[in-house]
Amino acid sequence: MDALFKGEQAVLGAVLLDPAQLDTLSWLEPADFYRPAHQALFAAMRTLSAREQPTRGADGSMPLSWVTGTVAEAGHHVRGLSASYAHTLIAACPRLQNAPVYGRMVLEGSIHRTVTEHAVRLERIARTGAEQHQVDDVLHHADVLAGVLVDLARRWGTEPRPIPPPTAPRIASPSAPQVGPEQTEGERFLLAVLVGQPAAMAEVYDWLRPGDFADAGHGQIYRCLGALHHRGEPIDEVTALWEVQRRGLLADGSLSREHVETLFDGPGAGSAEWLGDRVIRASVVRAAAEAAAAIRALAEDEALVPGRLIGQALHAFGPLDEVRARWNRTVRPHQAPLREADRAAQVTAALARSPTPANDRSSTRSRRETATGPTSSQGRPTAAPTHSAKSSSSPLRPPRAWRWTASQILGHVPGSPYQFAERSVAARLQAVKQAPMASAGEDDRQMP
Repeated sequence: MDALFKGEQAVLGAVLLDPAQLDTLSWLEPADFYRPAHQALFAAMRTLSAREQPTRGADGSMPLSWVTGTVAEAGHHVRGLSASYAHTLIAACPRLQNAPVYGRMVLEGSIHRTVTEHAVRLERIARTGAEQHQVDDVLHHADVLAGVLVDLARRWGTEPRPIPPPTAPRIASPSAPQVGPEQTEGERFLLAVLVGQPAAMAEVYDWLRPGDFADAGHGQIYRCLGALHHRGEPIDEVTALWEVQRRGLLADGSLSREHVETLFDGPGAGSAEWLGDRVIRASVVRAAAEAAAAIRALAEDEALVPGRLIGQALHAFGPLDEVRARWNRTVRPHQAPLREADRAAQVTAALARSPTPANDRSSTRSRRETATGPTSSQGRPTAAPTHSAKSSSSPLRPPRAWRWTASQILGHVPGSPYQFAERSVAARLQAVKQAPMASAGEDDRQMP
């Protein structure tokens, strides 16, 4: 029988014998158990214990209602549980005081299963996204796996820090992901552009590396082109072929002259930055797939303790983090800090849009006079003028100088009917101002 299965039975039997053991197993969760029946039983124990703490009888034994109630509560979630299986769990517990040790066995098995599950999911998504360049989705699941590792380290009681693997690892190296023809075709186009355009190398030299190429031969050629660029020498078909030959890549069979000449004679039109971005995107996805395969191999090693498993799994993210940082520098460049002249210009523009202090004081004084009446030269308020209820405004309304009517706003729209209405109203007001003022009696008769 599996040792982990016996450990799960032992910890459940210990809690059935003594519900107080739940206090020492507060860090254990029902999901940590492998079998669904064990998950339901442990959840039922926690539910019944929180609802009513069972008490021992006069002879020191637990009442039978504790066992039958646990089985009945767990039976609501799984089928096939009986009281006889509860007695089997009790018999599977050798020492009651060893319940925390049995619980750590269950937690260790849960850590291996959880890491394996998330690693397999990341590997599947990375290998699927390699064809579609789904970098964001792949990096999201990589972050999820990293967060799971940190949480598991906290539960196990260790510090989540990367630990390099031993010199002679016991696990087999993961198989390299398959390289599609569209990836190598893009790499060939990029190399042709770098050779055909003298200034193209400067666009990708700072963030693209030879290891980002899926084809090892293409990475070697890119290394040769980078060496020419670093030495300040011109890059063309002749100098590139000479550098490849001088490095011995043709002599050792790494590259053939026909393959190199075919690359250099290809179409040199295109954007090196765009093609390089496609190459580094594929590199990010491949690095995620390789990291997931390595973590899965670590999690499947049952001899690896959880502390070292988590540390080595975090260390496996190192290549992915490196290429991810370079890709982020490419697609999400940091904004340069503002110079003092630019900052001063922004401050000047903001002050120009703000009211002047004199206007602030005058508007504040007018609002204060509206609320409390005008003030005398000695600073004492004078009698406030009486206003009708119709002319008084609510204190929540803005000052009259700030109010704009719809006709005033829409009157600025060329061709708007409100614009013509405003012009007619302005003409009528101008005519009223120019007309001679009538007497009081005539004014009373003529006003409509």
